[in-house]
Amino acid sequence: MSDSPQATELPARTQEQQPGAQDVQLRLEQIEASQAALDQEHRNLRYLIESVIAHRLQSHSELVLLLTNLVSKLPINDVGLIISKLVEHNTNVSQYLAALSKGTADVPIPEPNVLKTLDHAKKDLRAAVGPLVEALIRLKPPVEPALLETLPANPDVFFTPAAVRAWRCFVKGQVPRERVVREFGEAALKCCVDMTTDPKLNPRPRTEEIVLGFKDDFESCLASETGIQPEQKEKLLELYRRVQETKTNSDQARAQRAAFQKLSFFIELLYYYEHQSTEPADVVFAQRLPVLVEQLAVTGENPDEASVQQAEELLSHIVHPDHRQMVINNVGKGGGPARTIKYILTLRSEKLDNPDPIAIELVRHLLPAQSQTTPKPADLLPLLRLLPQARQKAVLRAIGHTDRLRKQDADVLAKALAADLGIVNIEEAKPAAQVPPEVERELAWGRIKDMVAQRSDAVSLANAIRERLNAHYESEEIRQSWVVLTDADPMSFIRVFCQLPYLPGGKTDPIAKPVMESYLTRLVHEKYASTYHRVLTSLRNIHKTKPDSPTLQTFMALCRWASPEAAAKIAADVGMHA
Repeated sequence: MSDSPQATELPARTQEQQPGAQDVQLRLEQIEASQAALDQEHRNLRYLIESVIAHRLQSHSELVLLLTNLVSKLPINDVGLIISKLVEHNTNVSQYLAALSKGTADVPIPEPNVLKTLDHAKKDLRAAVGPLVEALIRLKPPVEPALLETLPANPDVFFTPAAVRAWRCFVKGQVPRERVVREFGEAALKCCVDMTTDPKLNPRPRTEEIVLGFKDDFESCLASETGIQPEQKEKLLELYRRVQETKTNSDQARAQRAAFQKLSFFIELLYYYEHQSTEPADVVFAQRLPVLVEQLAVTGENPDEASVQQAEELLSHIVHPDHRQMVINNVGKGGGPARTIKYILTLRSEKLDNPDPIAIELVRHLLPAQSQTTPKPADLLPLLRLLPQARQKAVLRAIGHTDRLRKQDADVLAKALAADLGIVNIEEAKPAAQVPPEVERELAWGRIKDMVAQRSDAVSLANAIRERLNAHYESEEIRQSWVVLTDADPMSFIRVFCQLPYLPGGKTDPIAKPVMESYLTRLVHEKYASTYHRVLTSLRNIHKTKPDSPTLQTFMALCRWASPEAAAKIAADVGMHA
């Protein structure tokens, strides 16, 4: 009887729970349908992502190929590096897209190092412009401050026509006409001199292109001028004094020039990096920047550590090492201390594999051929202290093996310098004489070219050429000797030709005839018509003034001895038929 109530209650509870169960069942079915829809959407999205990745991979590869073809038109020194970086970047993109398709990419795509370096260089250059402009403004140069203040925000203003004219006036100690008229009025022009207008060369220049200089009696002229207000007179007088200050060699003027040169270097380099597609690299790195480096580094007869470090600090902002070396190679083309800076910067470079050839050139520069005295160690010691010890040894080896001094004097000088520098053994590496044959040939004929440039006598030149040809009797050596003779004036050519076959002992050089025959073959060839014309003119002048001249007779006799055909042609052209 106790189980009957439970039995009668169970069916009632099942019926009460049936509506709730139906709701649960319905919700489960809805969740399953939603899950199936999400799965289908997930599959569709994955297919779409894989399609996009495949398309992106293909398009990026095509883009890299297109860029590679475009880059191949750049200078040969730049092509290899850029193409390798593009290939590296393409590989990184492929790996990243593959990881993305697998769901394992959690880091951004790596950027090529060349792009990172270039981006950092641009940021550093932009950051350096502002402090330099502020420093230049504090030095109070005769340049409008408003023009300088616009450079940090917009460096391209530096290359606008008005700015270029202002910089040119600053360097030359002049003032733009429009500035004088704008600030002081037309009356101020009476105290200035027009430096642009010329009755013949430039009779009608544009007004905005005219620059002015101040008269010699500017102060008295300004004091007597009544069309200028007193406060304007004071400002104009101040401008005059600033301009005159820039022409001096005072500390203030040097500081102004140094700040402006640094600013010019940074803006020129930044402009190139911003416009690489249109700006040629050789113009920037071989013409513009070397001049600025040279002006900053050359502060006296001999460079010092401060000037060299200043030049190296500027060069460090150049990204590509080949561009950096291009700037160094084009420093000091005029010779003097600037060329010394060039060799010092090259020898201080960490990537210089073989310093011996550069050391030889430095020694040839420091020891001129025409010098008759041996330099003192104290004269060369400050330059050597600018170099690392390994490069000091290379220079000492070059001094010990130089032909500009007697062997004994060269050894004494090298040992004295080594003792002052604290160097025990200077022959740790290969001696400077062990240079490639091409370099050795260039150096040897370079010394003979120096003798030609110094107008050495014909006997000395003939002896030097003869000794070189006897030591290295090759076709290339004969060609080099011919090039040296063509660089000389025609009378030197004739006199050296007459002295070439005769040895100091009075005997005839056995190689003289074939060498002179090659000279005459080249001389009468149409390729060297200009040289033949110059020599022929000199021979004609000698024939007209003195037909029995020993020089003329000796030259023609040697021509007949070496090459009768060439001698006949020369005699006919000179007019020596008889």
